[in-house]
Amino acid sequence: MSESKPGPIRRFLVGIWNAVNFTRRLVFNLVFLVLLFAFIAVLFSSPGVKPLMADSALVINLGGDLVEQYTAHPVDRVLNQATGQGRLEIQVRDLLGAIEAAKDDDRIERIVLFTDGFNAAGFAALRDVAAALRDFRAAGKEVIAFGNGMEQKAYYLAAHADEVYIDPQGGVLLEGLGRYRMYYREGLQDKLGVDVHLFKVGEYKSAAEPYVLDAASPEAREADLYWMGDVWNRFVADIAKARGMEQAELEAMINELPARVQAAGGDLGKLALEEKLVDGLKTHYELEQMLIERGAPDEDEHSFRQIELRGYLTQMGLHRMPIDSRPQVAVVVAQGEIIDGDQPPGTVGGESTSMLLRQAREDENVKAVLLRVDSPGGGVFPSEQIRREVELIQASGKPVVVSMGNVAASGGYWISMNADRIYADESTITGSIGIYGLWLTAPRVLDKLGVSTDGVGTTPLAGAFDPTRPLDPNAGAIIQAVINKGYADFTGKVAEARGSTPEQIDVHARGRVWSGAQAKERGLVDELGGLQAALAEAAKLAKLEEGQYGVSYVEKPLSPFEEFVVNMGGQARLQGLVRLLAPTPLLLDRETMARVEGELRWLESKGRTPYRAVAHCLCAY
Repeated sequence: MSESKPGPIRRFLVGIWNAVNFTRRLVFNLVFLVLLFAFIAVLFSSPGVKPLMADSALVINLGGDLVEQYTAHPVDRVLNQATGQGRLEIQVRDLLGAIEAAKDDDRIERIVLFTDGFNAAGFAALRDVAAALRDFRAAGKEVIAFGNGMEQKAYYLAAHADEVYIDPQGGVLLEGLGRYRMYYREGLQDKLGVDVHLFKVGEYKSAAEPYVLDAASPEAREADLYWMGDVWNRFVADIAKARGMEQAELEAMINELPARVQAAGGDLGKLALEEKLVDGLKTHYELEQMLIERGAPDEDEHSFRQIELRGYLTQMGLHRMPIDSRPQVAVVVAQGEIIDGDQPPGTVGGESTSMLLRQAREDENVKAVLLRVDSPGGGVFPSEQIRREVELIQASGKPVVVSMGNVAASGGYWISMNADRIYADESTITGSIGIYGLWLTAPRVLDKLGVSTDGVGTTPLAGAFDPTRPLDPNAGAIIQAVINKGYADFTGKVAEARGSTPEQIDVHARGRVWSGAQAKERGLVDELGGLQAALAEAAKLAKLEEGQYGVSYVEKPLSPFEEFVVNMGGQARLQGLVRLLAPTPLLLDRETMARVEGELRWLESKGRTPYRAVAHCLCAY
């Protein structure tokens, strides 16, 4: 039977479609070829790494977030750096390493610190960087800080410079610490009809309060104000010491800021100069001219002779030996929320972080392990997976030292507690030893839609965890019993690891958050100190002499393509090409919406259990 031929209309439409399809492929192929040739041209025409000359300044642009570990994909990171869009990140270890190298580099005369765009950093990381800047200055070199205006975290680092300048139209804002959260009880329960059931142990365990209360509990207010007061007092004291001021004088200025701004006629720059927060008011051009006079001119760039942080890190990499056969102290970074499975950098995965610890344990060249923790916690099970790996490393004869970064609370403390030694900065946020679980039911939501649930079960418990039905008291009793057991496990493991008793640990647990200094007083950490002090202790426990060992980070390796993109990312011409081809940034500010989305995500049911046992602390500041 012969096939019928398509009609003229169909042939016409098919012809139009084929023409459009051909044109589309042609255009995309042409665009691809243009990009490919442009990329190859940049690759072969780039002059490579510019040699570092004498009388140079190391320029550190703090624009972005100060992190323990990159969270963005390497390709995204290069694009963000090149275009100035997206989330920019600076690793703490890179910044500290560059400052340390520059201190002993005769070609580097000074550090120039630009603070504009400095978005996020914890106080422990700030104190580590400030200490490195002090060491740099102690070597006889100067630090100059500049910003169009400075908020308090940026100013904290600027205060540790020899000279601080802001634009005449700028100012310095020191406002104090505050922790204000959004509360969803009325919206979720009264308006939407969603019933949120909270099961917890510890009156201070306040992470899930926003889902069941309309305002902070008295216990949450008490605990937050206690640790924040300690962190803020140290923050002000550090600034006052760095600027040669009396702490009481600085505190009075902050507390009287509205009146003093009015007295200065609203001129924040003038006020900052009068209060000795800055050494002068300069435009960027005036600063540049000053640095040309003090250092050496760069005729090609019409500026002062300089090298940026990324370029300096590249040069450091070029001069570093590719293979270090010395014994190693291995560093594993645990940054972010602790969740199940294999997770990318910037998140602590029960499987992925355990794998990194296992890799350090099985490497014969690794003699000690340092676990760098910057995590508010998360799931109980993945936290326990990681803790078990710490025990296995110790059983293999290798010491484990924990260095707590900005936050090591709840699950972050869980993965830390078995270390041979725990180091924390005085302003680290830690503790929050407590457990909670959430369960949502929505029969009232269905009621509003005219939907009901009914049926039968073979046992009284059958269907008790159905979220379309009211929570069965027996199901609630089961969940609470499991949460109670989780808290007993937590405090019992802490007691065993810390040489104490569950009863003694309970006094300082119950979900309460402490600063590092307060935790040290209560025996929850062993020593106060930053990353370098913890590394030295790990080497000491492994009986490694100074200078006779190396430090290596155990991380997921980059693919060859990712390595290529990261290495190319430092080339100025490639950055210019990316800027040219980059799309226009969106103007919509979604910060608040992202915050709400992130907080409500905790209501999602994760895993196969009908509830989620969580050791998490919402204790960011």
